[in-house]
Amino acid sequence: MKRFLFLALLGLSVGLGGHAQDRADQQHLTDPHSFSMIVLGDPQGYTKYDINQPLYELTTVWCADNIENLNIKAVLVTGDLVEQNENIVRNRRMLNQTSRQMWEWASHCMARLDNKVPYIISTGNHEYGYVRGDEGFTHFPEYFPIERNSKWLECCVAAFPNREGKVSLENSAYEFEDEHWGKLLVITSEWAPRDEMLEWVKGLADSEQYKDHTVIFMTHSFLRHRTAERTANEGYKIQPRNYGQEIWEKLVYPCKNIRLVVCGHTGVPGDFEDSVAYRNDKNSAGKSVHQMMFNVQILGGGWEGNGGDGWLRILEFLPDGQTIKVKTYSPLFGISPTTKHLAHRTGACDQFDMVIEK
Repeated sequence: MKRFLFLALLGLSVGLGGHAQDRADQQHLTDPHSFSMIVLGDPQGYTKYDINQPLYELTTVWCADNIENLNIKAVLVTGDLVEQNENIVRNRRMLNQTSRQMWEWASHCMARLDNKVPYIISTGNHEYGYVRGDEGFTHFPEYFPIERNSKWLECCVAAFPNREGKVSLENSAYEFEDEHWGKLLVITSEWAPRDEMLEWVKGLADSEQYKDHTVIFMTHSFLRHRTAERTANEGYKIQPRNYGQEIWEKLVYPCKNIRLVVCGHTGVPGDFEDSVAYRNDKNSAGKSVHQMMFNVQILGGGWEGNGGDGWLRILEFLPDGQTIKVKTYSPLFGISPTTKHLAHRTGACDQFDMVIEK
């Protein structure tokens, strides 16, 4: 019934075809020769309340519906698919779903993209342990085995064992190629990655096979909201661990071809600026490293709000081979002519260019 009402109210088609819906606020690339990647910020605010869950599905349905129109090569998810990894007690002050119900809904929503486009998830603290990521076990591999999405099988080129010794997509790498950008490698990491995991990433990026690739690194905790200071000493019990500043010093700064870091995790209720961050620093080779945090979970009413108002980011990779145009958009507002004027954020923190010089 919940799914039926969602589809009826928002007018979404269950049987998605290859073309975006004419009646939606259709988004377009600024250059027809560009390609895009879509960033979905921490979805846990959607999954933890059943009334919010359809908004999560709206974002993935929108991605599937725009694969051709926006030439989407990948969907990047900043982590925290669920509020709690292993919990059967519903605390109605903060959630009304058990962990299994949240995992099942997250899996259902991401299934909208299976066999259509690779989605790359940087697992967050809420995917681990019992409540908030103090322990190292997770149900992630059970719900997201590589075999479920044929598009992963086409582009996943490497993986590294998780904290339980299982080879999982928690630590994995994906190769893409474009006639203008050449070869790209997207590498994603576990929550608070261990030293050996960072060493694996560096070895992979520095290897003869990938040393000339442009590397995008995804990790959950890296930048603080608004100030863009790197995270450190967050107080979680998980060991061993590295947070943002250590990840920068051990991996990103010395690695010459990591040129973009995408993360989520931090934020407080307030202005939109309290859910995002951006900075640009030089690495050891003197090249710019763009670092972007996007976490929408407290937009749409705070911690107990609707989970994020459907906000996502469109990263358009222009055919000049070095410029990424960032746009912030909400299909929740864009789906209706009445609200589509609210669907585009155009402030300095919402719409900007990142130039990756060669």
